[in-house]
Amino acid sequence: MKPGVRPVSEAQDYLTVPEVADLLKVSRWKVYELIRARELESFLVGRCRRIPASAVREMVARLMSEVA
Repeated sequence: MKPGVRPVSEAQDYLTVPEVADLLKVSRWKVYELIRARELESFLVGRCRRIPASAVREMVARLMSEVA
């Protein structure tokens, strides 16, 4: 395997917009709003938007620290 290339088994590390919406219990529209506001990182694969699971965890941690 090439350096820096992750195994296919780690594909679940990348979520779709509907998966993030379900995870956070918000609408798809809200997820797109978070992406547009640059509060949630994402990338495109062709026309498919993917969100790293780590970006969701980081956003939630940031929001939790703001409340505390």
